[in-house]
This record gives sequence, C-alpha cells and structure tokens, in this order.
Amino acid sequence: MDAADPEDDLRRLLNEWDPIGVADLVQDEYDCLITPLLDRLKREAGRTELREFLSHELTDHFGLDHPYDVDGMADRLTVWWTSTHPQI
Repeated sequence: MDAADPEDDLRRLLNEWDPIGVADLVQDEYDCLITPLLDRLKREAGRTELREFLSHELTDHFGLDHPYDVDGMADRLTVWWTSTHPQI
C-alpha cells in the first residue's frame, strides 16, 4: 500500500471487509467511514474505540442487526495504521 494515500488504502480495506456485501457492485459504499476512522487513527484511538465506532455505524447507519466482525476489523485497522502510517 502507498502510505501517501491513506484514504485509498482504507477504502480498499473497508471494501475487502465488506460487512454488508456490496463491494462487488459499489466501490464507495463505505466512504462515509473513511474520514471518521482516519481521524480516530491519527489521534491514536485504540481497538476498543474503533470497535465501538464500527459497531455503532453498522447498526445505526447501515442498519445491520449484528455487526459483522468489528473486533477483527478494529484489529486489522490498528495493525495497518501502525505499520504503514506511523508518522501521520
């Protein structure tokens, strides 16, 4: 991944995760999550905060009854951010 464009990297990660199953049809479905997630990552939010944000968004914004693997995605985001964007 190119550290120069964290938005594109994050979009790719969100589309790979694809909790509502539409990434094959629509590439920008999760764009509403990019800025809030980057803001949290830049201020070094932990896995718990990321998990809570993702869970809230999936249930309240996307209407899912049971958020899809938010723990795994919070872990993946944390690892991605600390390994590829440590100086942002």
